[in-house]
Amino acid sequence: MRPFYFLLKVSLNISFRLFYKHFIVLRKHKKLFGSTIYVSNHPNSFMDPIMIGAMNYPIVHFMTRSDVFVWWLKPILWSAHMLPIYRQHDGGDMKGKNTDVFKKVNQSLKMGRNILIFGEGFTDDTPIRGLKPVKKGPARMAFGALDAINWSKKIYIAGIGVSYTDRNTIGSEFVLDNGPKICLNDYKEAYAENPNKVINEVTKRVEKDMQDCIVYIAKPARYSLLEGIMQITRKGYNHTNHDARIPLVKRWEYSKKLATWINENVTDESTEILALQKDLDAYFNLEKRMKVQDRFVIAKQHPELVSTLNNWLYLILMWPFAIAGFIHGFIPYIISKKLTEKIMRRKVFWGSVKMMMAKIIGSIYNIPIIILVTKWYLPHWSLGVLYYFIIPVLWRLSYEYARQFKEIQIKRKMKSVDLSKFIEKRADLEERIKKLIPVA
Repeated sequence: MRPFYFLLKVSLNISFRLFYKHFIVLRKHKKLFGSTIYVSNHPNSFMDPIMIGAMNYPIVHFMTRSDVFVWWLKPILWSAHMLPIYRQHDGGDMKGKNTDVFKKVNQSLKMGRNILIFGEGFTDDTPIRGLKPVKKGPARMAFGALDAINWSKKIYIAGIGVSYTDRNTIGSEFVLDNGPKICLNDYKEAYAENPNKVINEVTKRVEKDMQDCIVYIAKPARYSLLEGIMQITRKGYNHTNHDARIPLVKRWEYSKKLATWINENVTDESTEILALQKDLDAYFNLEKRMKVQDRFVIAKQHPELVSTLNNWLYLILMWPFAIAGFIHGFIPYIISKKLTEKIMRRKVFWGSVKMMMAKIIGSIYNIPIIILVTKWYLPHWSLGVLYYFIIPVLWRLSYEYARQFKEIQIKRKMKSVDLSKFIEKRADLEERIKKLIPVA
C-alpha cells in the first residue's frame, strides 16, 4: 500500500462519516489482498471509487478513464493506486497502450493485489435504480491474467453494489454490498475449450451478483413506480420520504424485495398497477410544482415531522460550534461550490468534486488561522494541531445549523397552507398500494 493511498483511505473514511448521515457495508471481504477483480456498478461518478476504496476493507488498484491522466496529475494518480484504461474514442494506439496496462494488472493480480473496475462503463445523469449491461472487459482481463501466469495462482472476480438514497446531498445514506467471490481457476478446462462462452457465462454471473447487491429494477419505465411506492409507505430507500425510525438496512432490504416483486409481476398488461404508477407520478410532480413536501401532508398522523422543538434546541445548544464552523468552513465551501458548478457541467460530478475540493481548499485555508489561534490563545502547539483536525466536524455542525434554521422557516410557512386535497389524494394512493402490492 502506497503512503498516499493509506492517507486517503483514512482521511476519506472520516470525510464520508461527515458527508453521509448513515451508511453500512454488507458481506465484508476481510482480506486486504486477494487477487480479486472487483466489478462495481457506477451510480455516482467520482464518488464511487473513492468511497469503495475508503470504506471497503480490501486494498484496490483502480482502473480509471485515461483522459484524467494529464502529466501533472500522473504522480498523484499513481500514488492513489490508479491505472489508466484506454477507450476507443480516446484515440491513438489504444490497443498498444492497454496491452502495457494489462501487463501491470497481470503482475498486480499475481502478487495478490486487487483491481477495481466499473462494469457499466459510465454514470447516468439521471439517478437510476437499475444496472446497465455489464461489459465483458473485467472477465476477459481476469482470464488474460490467468493465461499470463499459466494458471499458477488462484484469481477471483466479485460483484459489488453501491446504492445511494441521494447521490449529491449531504446527510443522505448509502449501502455498499459485496457479492461472493468466484474462483476463475474452476473454469480452466471449459475456458480452454471455448473461451468466449466462458467469458460470457462469467460476465452474466457477475452481473446477476451485482443485481443482487443493489435495489434493482429491470425496466427503466418502472423506476418511478418503485420510488413512488417507497415514498408513500415511507419504509423504503428514499432520501426525502422515509421513516427514520426504521434502520437503514431494513429499508434497503424492503426496497430490494419491492423491486424484485415489480420485476416479476408488473407487465405491460398490469393495467391497475400502471394506472397507479401514473397517479403516483402526477401526485409527486404536483408536490414538486407546488413546493409541498410530503411530510407535511401526513403531519396529522406524524406531528413529530412538523414540530420545531428539536430545531430550536439545536440552534440554542450548538451556536458556539456553528460560529466556529462558519469561520473555518464558509469560504472554502462557497469557493468549492462555485468552482465545481462552473467547471463541471454534469451534476453527477458535483457531490464528489465539491467534497474533495472543499477538503483541499479548507485544509490550506485554515493553516494560517490555526497558526494565529495557537500563537495568541492556546498554551501549546499540540492543542492547535488537535483543533486543526476537528475543523471538519465544526464545519459539519455549522452546515447542520443552517439547515435547522431553514427547517424552522419552512415549517412556519407550511402551517398556513391548505393541504386537504393532497391528504385526500395520498390516502387514495395508500389504499390502492395496499390492495395491489402485497409486499408493500
